Amino acid sequence: MNPNTAHNPVFLVFPPEITIPDVQPTDLPAPTFESKSAFPKLLATKMKILGAMQILFGVMNFSFGVIFLFTLENPYPRFPFIFISGYPFWSSVLFINSGSFLVALERKPTGTLVKMSRIMNFLSALGATAGIILISFGLILDQHYFCGYIQTTSQCQSIATLFIGILIMLMAFSIIELFISLSFSIMRRHFYCYDCD
Repeated sequence: MNPNTAHNPVFLVFPPEITIPDVQPTDLPAPTFESKSAFPKLLATKMKILGAMQILFGVMNFSFGVIFLFTLENPYPRFPFIFISGYPFWSSVLFINSGSFLVALERKPTGTLVKMSRIMNFLSALGATAGIILISFGLILDQHYFCGYIQTTSQCQSIATLFIGILIMLMAFSIIELFISLSFSIMRRHFYCYDCD
């Protein structure tokens, strides 16, 4: 501090006191807040979470398809089987749509949306079943895909491990998606809606 400056006092300003008037309790009923959802709260939460998982699986399948897009490099003469089948792309459309319908159904339940959600989940279950079959064929057909064209074994093992890891992740996503979509497409009691139009 500079010794030539005078010390100025500091004033603190406090807000005025707030007084609460004494009010005698009356016999008014407490307001009740009812949920506007047509589904029970547990089912609505489950629909939102599983719908978000379906959307996430669709995005992940699409991103793995983009990774496979970059595998057509020298010395590999063709794309992997799973990419040729187009599964990462059409499955992502099915999974994202079925998840979006579940989230939309949780927000605004209508009879038409219930039917569309069941249809999309059924199509998603069919797509996941087809994906499990296609990925199984892909694991069999492409097990020597990378090692057949590379001369060094260290490079072959690292790329083959990555490739098989991606196929196993696609398989896991497809199996989980199959169970999620089957649970909402086959069971009618899930979609028993109280206030649907």
